[in-house]
Amino acid sequence: MSLRKAGANWVDGDRFYNRGEELEVLSERARDGIHTLITAPRRMGKTSLVRELLRRLAEEGTFETIFVDLEDASDPADAIAEIGAQSRSLKGAWRRIRLGFSNALKEIGGRVDNVSISELQVQLRAGIAAGNQWRKGDDIIAALAENNQRVVLAIDELPIFVSRLLRENGDDITTEGKRATDKFLSWLRKNAQRHRGRIVLIVSGSVGLEPILRQAGLSAQVNIFAPCDLKPWSEDTASSCLAELAEAYGLGLPPDIRMAMCRRLRCHVPHHIQQFFGYLHEHLRRENRTRASLNDVDQVYENEMLSVRGQVDLEHYQGRLRVVLRTEEYRVALELLTEAAVGGGLLSDDVIDQYSRHLRAEVKAGAHPVIIEDVLYLLEHDGYLERQSGGYRFISGLLEDWWSVRYGQNFIPIMSR
Repeated sequence: MSLRKAGANWVDGDRFYNRGEELEVLSERARDGIHTLITAPRRMGKTSLVRELLRRLAEEGTFETIFVDLEDASDPADAIAEIGAQSRSLKGAWRRIRLGFSNALKEIGGRVDNVSISELQVQLRAGIAAGNQWRKGDDIIAALAENNQRVVLAIDELPIFVSRLLRENGDDITTEGKRATDKFLSWLRKNAQRHRGRIVLIVSGSVGLEPILRQAGLSAQVNIFAPCDLKPWSEDTASSCLAELAEAYGLGLPPDIRMAMCRRLRCHVPHHIQQFFGYLHEHLRRENRTRASLNDVDQVYENEMLSVRGQVDLEHYQGRLRVVLRTEEYRVALELLTEAAVGGGLLSDDVIDQYSRHLRAEVKAGAHPVIIEDVLYLLEHDGYLERQSGGYRFISGLLEDWWSVRYGQNFIPIMSR
């Protein structure tokens, strides 16, 4: 089957492209019982990679698999109930889990195997009383460990959940939030070690876990995970993907056109490659043409990728910063990124020093302290900027151009204030 456009969703099977090396590494780690933390900037294909891995492992018959998304979980009991609900597909484990929650599941009775996962999660959550969530969680993980086959448990958006726990829906990391986070991660760590060989954890998220835990002083909680850094596609891989898409849809995209598209983006994020092709395809269809020119590439990039329609996706880069940073840290992050955008893509060391002095003056005037090194660490770790000689540069040409269009016009650089 020829490659098709992916849209905004995760992909697997015939729509999954490339990443064979990463799949082999993760498959080997699963067989060896190694827990993994996948790190990568947004839209790099983490969820697609994990979903495809789970599909292939299940197809091979060596593992049963569970995918759990904790983005909407508000506390440890929610997270534990979500793991329990998603375990329904594992018949051996589910019998034990169902028995342990028999009172909570009475309300849905004989429908328990047919209700939606969300309804099942609500019922399991109701069966977790204050103070007994850890015992219930231990029981669920033990049931997975006693399953007929080994289990790969993939936990998506753990960083978002951890950030919510730390801040208790407020702005600052609280003492109680740190305590709750430490307890949850200790519980996860304990069970991962206790059942190693029977359960393999794969953790991922749309923001980095390490920068969040670094802020809270809890970095040691992730040392059970072996990191797996998911890189952007190479230019050759991105060009090959565009060529296969063009062939599938009957378009003429010669090598120079594909190279022009790749170099506009600069960082070959799989979703952005697909998005650029999708807009170009629609543009040519409106003009009743099947062969693209360099002028078409420029028009689509400026009028579609950087338009309000294209901004919907790019705004998520900004929104995720707000999830993991305090209000003042978030303000500084936006300013640093805008300084880079209006500075030709470079956030110079001189500008960073000036911001450091400015922030120290604000603290003396009574403002909440902001550690600029922590903000830069997050921006580098999560793929916004990379360290180069003389400062930091945008990794993505698309994000740099969008940031300049969005914020640069009325921005006054700190050196000019």
